[in-house]
Amino acid sequence: MTYTLTLNPGQMTLADLRAVWQQTVTVQLDVDARAGIDASAAAIHAIVAQGDAAYGINTGFGKLAKTRIPDAQLEQLQRNLILSHSVGTGEPMSDATVRLVMLMKAASLARGYSGVRPVVIDTLLALLNAGVMPVIPVKGSVGASGDLAPLSHMTLALMGEGPVRVNGQMRPAAEALQAAGIAPLTLAAKEGLALINGTQVSTALALHGLFMAERLLEAGTVIGALCVDAAKGSDAPFDPRIHAVRGQPGQIAQAGVTRALLAGSEIRLSHMEGDERVQDPYSLRCQPQVMGACRDLIASAARTLLIEANAVTDNPLVFTDTNEVLSGGNFHAEPVAFAADTLALAISEIGAISERRIALLIDSTLSGLPPFLVDNPGLNSGFMIAHVTAAALASENKSHAHPASVDSLPTSANQEDHVSMATFAGRRLAEMADNTATILGIEWLAAAQGVDFHRPLITSPRLQVTHATLRAQVPFYAEDRLFAPDIEGARTLVLRGQAADGNGDALAALWNH
Repeated sequence: MTYTLTLNPGQMTLADLRAVWQQTVTVQLDVDARAGIDASAAAIHAIVAQGDAAYGINTGFGKLAKTRIPDAQLEQLQRNLILSHSVGTGEPMSDATVRLVMLMKAASLARGYSGVRPVVIDTLLALLNAGVMPVIPVKGSVGASGDLAPLSHMTLALMGEGPVRVNGQMRPAAEALQAAGIAPLTLAAKEGLALINGTQVSTALALHGLFMAERLLEAGTVIGALCVDAAKGSDAPFDPRIHAVRGQPGQIAQAGVTRALLAGSEIRLSHMEGDERVQDPYSLRCQPQVMGACRDLIASAARTLLIEANAVTDNPLVFTDTNEVLSGGNFHAEPVAFAADTLALAISEIGAISERRIALLIDSTLSGLPPFLVDNPGLNSGFMIAHVTAAALASENKSHAHPASVDSLPTSANQEDHVSMATFAGRRLAEMADNTATILGIEWLAAAQGVDFHRPLITSPRLQVTHATLRAQVPFYAEDRLFAPDIEGARTLVLRGQAADGNGDALAALWNH
């Protein structure tokens, strides 16, 4: 189903962005935005007509800003800018990420501070609506002076240059535009610079990380609760009084959701009395403290990224109320880099505590379950090496979680002497999320296995749904079999958000505080 969005510049919501990330879109620009766009474009036209020197309008770029360009060469200036800056490398960005890039670039330009003609925004939205996705290499930006290289590849497609992807198939842009009835764009003064200056690629990559982090947090919450029952853990650590006296909002929310998920478990009732254990290991009883802190980081990053998604981040900017063109540095993506680094911490920790719970479940001295969660251990290795995979991925995430924002390499002959590295900060989140989804998938398999060993006792009604969702894809591990397809099946369910199936109402409380 195609999602329809009326683009009101500066007013997009996270729900809008999440929807565009998830599915194909039809976007129409709010008619009230056009007056500001027209006024901004008229201001640029007036500057050119007056002959005044203005950066990026009739001058060179970066270190070449002092070079004045004759009026007759201004269109060539913009075309040369795009061709010379299309130097990205690496795998193409996913269609989901490219849709976010195009939407946010259109929204930024439509704020009316960039000096582009309406046809620029209209062409951008026409490609988006037709499903003509520019092929944007994922590497090649340092997150200031804007995402120049990747946004240049996006702009190539508007000009009918370079490759695009339509329904997953690569095609020449000129051919795809003609098939869609879209005229290639000839860039006027300032328009190329406006299109490639900005933080939209860094922000789109970070938003992908944000939306995956939300799914992982929900999956980790449900699977972690199932693990408590599998290990015959206590629900006392989730008592609301414990969390109220600390006051951390994510922790309070997380404890409340975990209580709701465990409510009514026969397994829990079976060891309410006479259990020799006084306290569970941290990976069970400290889930609200760890996962709640992750939730708070995710929520903080969401606030930053929503502001950035609605922002004007190119340079220079046109202020029509005073007829001024001001050069600044809104293209510097430091807020995005910090948000992405924060998400990296959360994604890594969700996986780290999950790996510890897997280790607990396969250790019969801690879990009380059969060694390595399989009958006839020795003949069968069970979950022994599946845990090794989880440990490998958790360790890999630790390296990825090192902050990208603390690095900077000067570019453009030291004119651009401090950069954010936000693009890499956002890009590495996808791999981290995939790693953590795999860890959670393995834990889900292990927790379901543990719960099955407790039969005829059953887990709570809510967690029975979680158990059934997995078992619809992966049967009980009765004896050693090819294990990789089981892990892939569970990982795919986590990535699709299906670990939350049937418990969306309870999990919503994570985000309502």
